[in-house]
Amino acid sequence: MRLWDPLAIRELSALLRDPVFRGRGVPHGDGRPVLLIPGFLAGDWTLRVMDGWLRRVGYQTFLSGILLNIQHSERLISDLRRKVAELEKETGSRITLVGHSRGGLLAKVLAQRRPQHIEQVITLGSPLADWTDLAAVTHHAVGVVTTANELVYGRRLNSEGRFTYDLKLAPIVPTTSIYTKTDDVVNFRSCLRPDIPALQVWGSHNGLVVNPEVFRLLGRLVARPRRAA
Repeated sequence: MRLWDPLAIRELSALLRDPVFRGRGVPHGDGRPVLLIPGFLAGDWTLRVMDGWLRRVGYQTFLSGILLNIQHSERLISDLRRKVAELEKETGSRITLVGHSRGGLLAKVLAQRRPQHIEQVITLGSPLADWTDLAAVTHHAVGVVTTANELVYGRRLNSEGRFTYDLKLAPIVPTTSIYTKTDDVVNFRSCLRPDIPALQVWGSHNGLVVNPEVFRLLGRLVARPRRAA
């Protein structure tokens, strides 16, 4: 979420006034671990409000360690894979992944490769069907980051063959896409797939991380019965 995004600020204001922010209307958590993954050009700081809320309603929450989500996907997946393995060992439980935008793509692929570590995946405004279906300004940002990654790592974001392949596979663990038709960053249709349940909210792309409707849905989704071993 960008601090200067007026739509996101409006959604944050609505969240602070909504009873859900005080934990009303959602099941109290059972202490299971939840890992939050930020979106493109964002870092863990964008998920601080959600992190604090999930803790208050009864979950162990963890941030990804991503300062700025701009690195090549395979490099990010490698770091997240290690973190998830450490968290599972520390908590004794499979991890629920909540990812915003590109963070949701990382979460889906991570669950595809390490399903034994993952309880479920919840994505927020993530283009699971076509990660290239973006607004023009976002396409420009991707181009800049692609060039930077090529210079630093010798790899291009648009040549991530294995990552794209795993993203397209049918999910192995329960996966839910939360999206908004008024998304100003990705085409909302790219968040929809026949093999992934989708839930619609009203709001902006950046505001999904502070949206009261999203929090209400999260409260129910994270509390779902754990899947069998």
